Amino acid sequence: MRTEPLERKLAAILYADVAGYSRLTGEDEEGTHRALRAYLDVITVGIESHRGRVVHYAGDAVLADFATVSDSLSCAVDVQRHLKDCNQDLPDDRKVQFRIGINLGEVIVDQDEIYGDGVNVAARLESLAEPGGICISESVRTAIGKKLPLSYGFMGEQEVKNIAEPVRAYRVQQGLDEVTERPSPEAGAIPLAGKPSIAVLPFNNISGDPEQDYFSDGLTEDIITLLAAWRSFPVIARNSTFAYKNQSPDVRQVANDLGARYVLEGSVRKAGNRVRISAQLIDGSTGNHLWADRYDRELEDVFAVQDEITTNIVAAVEPEMSKAEILAVTRKRPGNLNSWELYLRGLANMPSYGRYRTETKQLFEKSIEADPTFADAYTALALCYSADVYAQYADYVDGAATMFDLAKKATAIDPRNFRIYLVLCMAHIWKGDLKQAVEAGRKAVELNPSSPEAYEVLALALTHSGEPEEAEGYGQMCLKLSPLDPKLHNYYFQLVQATLGQRRFEEAYVHLEKCLSARPHDVSYLGFKTILLGHMGRKEEARVCLDEYLSKRGIKTADDYRKIFVLNSVQTELNLDGLRKAGWEV
Repeated sequence: MRTEPLERKLAAILYADVAGYSRLTGEDEEGTHRALRAYLDVITVGIESHRGRVVHYAGDAVLADFATVSDSLSCAVDVQRHLKDCNQDLPDDRKVQFRIGINLGEVIVDQDEIYGDGVNVAARLESLAEPGGICISESVRTAIGKKLPLSYGFMGEQEVKNIAEPVRAYRVQQGLDEVTERPSPEAGAIPLAGKPSIAVLPFNNISGDPEQDYFSDGLTEDIITLLAAWRSFPVIARNSTFAYKNQSPDVRQVANDLGARYVLEGSVRKAGNRVRISAQLIDGSTGNHLWADRYDRELEDVFAVQDEITTNIVAAVEPEMSKAEILAVTRKRPGNLNSWELYLRGLANMPSYGRYRTETKQLFEKSIEADPTFADAYTALALCYSADVYAQYADYVDGAATMFDLAKKATAIDPRNFRIYLVLCMAHIWKGDLKQAVEAGRKAVELNPSSPEAYEVLALALTHSGEPEEAEGYGQMCLKLSPLDPKLHNYYFQLVQATLGQRRFEEAYVHLEKCLSARPHDVSYLGFKTILLGHMGRKEEARVCLDEYLSKRGIKTADDYRKIFVLNSVQTELNLDGLRKAGWEV
């Protein structure tokens, strides 16, 4: 047995494989095999001409290594161009198209073969590429910089088989021969994965102190990371946007260069122990400002300030982009909408869901039909079923089962989408599985710490689990992150329940009045008014509210109430106690 250490080296690893090979051979085994040999020759010549080495062939796949990422990526682009020419005169169902994945990593070398995670990641990236396309890892993207005349689309963090950590992947949007497909700025930027993207330019350090660059750069990088966590809009990679550092580019030109519809830019000024940060969101096609804000803070803890401001900026920016997109799509004629546009139309209906319940669900169903790989459409449809349970349109058992099924489908597509855990949290709440609900809520916050909806569901789960003190903090976080949100009454409702859970009934009533001012006819708010009046001993007012509430809810027993509220909940029992004090004889 060998005992000497195995040789290791850093290499750019290229893995290429035929898309749909089984189908092609099933239809014409001999013809496909002959074509494959010719195409493999093209790839081999390309690898060797770019100073690479073919490690081995495995049926319809090729593994190669290179000393530099420039050679590996140049090779991949040239190979795909040549293969495109080879396929040019063939019908679509007979084209032999390769997917290519490239990774930069350490490999084990043993008898001219290479092994290890560096190879495995390259193979997984290949499976993420489109037929005829190239997918690269972040290590490749960082190393390549602006060395090649290519553009890149960030695909997010990808969970891949047998690799412990998610892989940050980029789609190569191939070079100069395809630039003609890019629309002009007036036509809008190229959508990535069917959605418009955002570019975050490096925040300018205007302090006059070059040593403060670390703060402005760190702020920019954190904003990029948190925006990517929303999964709503593809975010242009840091390495692309930092090419504009210390420049004053025309924002519309930046949007055109990077294929982004929205651009976020800002500045940082530090003076003594204070820092002022300005940020603005711009429509890249028109140059119009969509949002702007300024933050002044004392720098007692520089990293805490950086985290706070980053979270606040991202929490404001993503809804503003969504609002702009919804406004644009609602101006379109209903016919010929794509999956993203159908989804946005559904979101536009959500504030008035009770009135447009059937139409809204149909929009999300059509969005899924148009693109079965669009995870957000599954989660939006699932949250419709949650609203149905809340409003008694659906039984909690059936509603929760549908939500779990839709969450499972979304997980198979995008397992790090925080909205999946919003769905799971609510589904567990309706089932009365409160420990699992809290776990799902914490995961939603972990995946997207700038989402008020994530804190909202976690607060709800904690309150019902008997942890109202912690829930109150998360309810306050919702208000802090989104102080002008149209759903502000939902966030105050979390404070109602959290302070009620701590038996601070007068404070809870103050919060409830804000809910009622926004939605004076909401039957749930009426129920909590009854509960709080009962706990505060205001019996005459409580009795009037109780009669109205029971008639609207149609409930007769405590078990009826438990079924329409939350099973196994500490909060539910406290609510029932308030209803009894209001005069309900159960």
